[in-house]
Amino acid sequence: MKKYTYQAKTFEEAKNQALVDLMEQESNLYIKEIESSTKLFNKKSVIEVIKKDDVIEHIKELIKGITTDMGLTINMEVKKREDSLNITIYADNNAILIGKNAKTLNALTTIIKQSVYKDIGESYKFVLDVSDYKEKREWNLEKMAKQIAREVAKTGVEAKLDPMNSYERRIIHETLSQNKKVYTESVGEEPNRCVVIKLKEVPKKEETTEEN
Repeated sequence: MKKYTYQAKTFEEAKNQALVDLMEQESNLYIKEIESSTKLFNKKSVIEVIKKDDVIEHIKELIKGITTDMGLTINMEVKKREDSLNITIYADNNAILIGKNAKTLNALTTIIKQSVYKDIGESYKFVLDVSDYKEKREWNLEKMAKQIAREVAKTGVEAKLDPMNSYERRIIHETLSQNKKVYTESVGEEPNRCVVIKLKEVPKKEETTEEN
């Protein structure tokens, strides 16, 4: 990943140098101070700058390198949004890249997140998918959550779902967050943490007495 270094007496001066030199807006850059001195006759600020577009290219190169090592041929579709990035991979063997219960896909996502964090010093928001697997999985989870919620509301018996990762549990929670009859909570420890769907308690009406 291409990194640019600038030095000036203050952070602001160094940052302004970067903006002029790179002809970029600050919102398109990651800027961090890597050295600072506030001595009277030796004021100094050294900053490291990375273009956000270069981060995207870095992620793409990581994906290409890892999938090539796996013996896969891929194409990628990249959708850049204001606050996030969506990358969909289409491989000649999607099943291998997804893995059982998406373990391979989740591992790939973790590796990339850790690599980017190491370079830019902060979390980078992106969604990695394989042939719309997550989109289909999300739709199936939403459908399942609503069906089970109806059963819990009808029978009053809570339902404990199979263990899920944090991404999948969040989908269940969000799907039923506005449900008037049931609520959800996560229980257990990773990797066996799961969601339980429970019936909401109906508030009892206060009894009133009339005075004659």
